[in-house]
Amino acid sequence: MLLESYQEKGLLTVTLVKGETSKKGVYAYRGDLVLKEGALREGSDTDRKPPEALFIHSALIIADDKIKFINGLLPTLDLLPVFVEKYKNDIATDAVALIYVENINKPLQIELAGVMYKLLPYKEGLVWNEILEELYIEKSELKGQSAEDKVAIAYAAAKDYKSKGAVVSYQQAQEFTFVVVKEAAVGAI
Repeated sequence: MLLESYQEKGLLTVTLVKGETSKKGVYAYRGDLVLKEGALREGSDTDRKPPEALFIHSALIIADDKIKFINGLLPTLDLLPVFVEKYKNDIATDAVALIYVENINKPLQIELAGVMYKLLPYKEGLVWNEILEELYIEKSELKGQSAEDKVAIAYAAAKDYKSKGAVVSYQQAQEFTFVVVKEAAVGAI
């Protein structure tokens, strides 16, 4: 199973949901997905430092050992090709990819490795709540559903999602990026 192999490789972190949906053979995952592993600690063949880059708050649907739904947050657009390169062999050609990117200023669509990635600007808030709002999923639709089936409901809604973003090349998309400045808050206020 794909999720199990990711777990063994240390690619899943901060896991919130990982299991089979009510549809046999269809699995859901919510959590952070490693894009760049941390360096090996000195003198170790297996112990790694924390990851250098993550696909944050990701939500995935996996069927037939292929990723069918991709959602989450990339801190920068330049991590999209990193994600695609790392996971391309596991991504279904008909995958639905709806990804928030922190450093783009408008919706965009980019095709990479045969999959159309629908990108949305991200400001703040929980990615899961943002995607539910973007897909017009009411909380009542999720009531009584398992955590795994909630991801499946988002996937079903995302299949019909029409992006307002123009289809651009990855190089063209770079024109719509900016530097994200975060405030540093330290200590009690």
